[in-house]
Amino acid sequence: MVERISFHDEIRNNQIKSFFLVIVIFFFFVLLGYVIALALDPGYFFIIMIFSIIFSLSYILITYYNSGKIAIASVKAKEASHTEHRMLYHAVENMSIASGMPMPKVYVMESEQINAFASGRDPKNSVICVTTGALKKLSKGELEGVIAHEMGHVANYDIKFMTLTAVMVGLISIIAQIFLRSLWFRSDRDNRTGIIILVIAVLMAILAPLFAQLVSFAISRKREYSADATAVKFTRYSPGLKNALVKIKKEVVPEKDKKRYSKALAPLFMADPYKKKIQNLFSTHPPIDERIKKLERM
Repeated sequence: MVERISFHDEIRNNQIKSFFLVIVIFFFFVLLGYVIALALDPGYFFIIMIFSIIFSLSYILITYYNSGKIAIASVKAKEASHTEHRMLYHAVENMSIASGMPMPKVYVMESEQINAFASGRDPKNSVICVTTGALKKLSKGELEGVIAHEMGHVANYDIKFMTLTAVMVGLISIIAQIFLRSLWFRSDRDNRTGIIILVIAVLMAILAPLFAQLVSFAISRKREYSADATAVKFTRYSPGLKNALVKIKKEVVPEKDKKRYSKALAPLFMADPYKKKIQNLFSTHPPIDERIKKLERM
């Protein structure tokens, strides 16, 4: 007998794991700052920190408050029609009622793939975009499962959560770059301890951004599992989303679609639009087979 999974437990466990991973990124940030402060003059490093925080926060906040508009514009999506896309509107309305959230703005983008994404900083300012392929190939129940998954991202404030992650990863990268470039303008320390600290700081500046990015990918994968579980919570019908994922798994991505998506936007989609054959630490989405197995047990 297959052991059942509670969607409530799945949501809670993945949110706890995501929070823990954010703490790991923050640890990298503090550790990098501490090591660089030892290698440089503390006062000089304080100036670097201020500049990095202002630059990173400014860039991320602008993106955050315009995330929906940027995402929609980048895929050249058009607002859905109440008459032409009636089943889509009914699916979004049903999931809006089931979730208790405001009705998001609905868009459609040209693509033969079955896919969708949600964006926006909160439920009141959210958008959902679905591909034309999804509208052609999915049944009513499957489409509702996909919409529920995307509304799960909105309900879980994943855009806000991933923005926080992006801020910290950005800070680590900026601080590391400023430190590495500053080495061209300083003389080496004479004492042996100073040289050792400097070497450690250089290694940290090279490796910390990579590790932080890997952790952010892990967070992205956990948020996908959470959105799947939230979709079951909204629909009370796991086969809908599961069957949609089965269809996505069998799809072959057209070559023209591989050039359609920006790699920066790919993590937003319900399924990896590039359909990478090998899952690794750099994957933004969990293995689709694992997602299907979890849904079968809910």
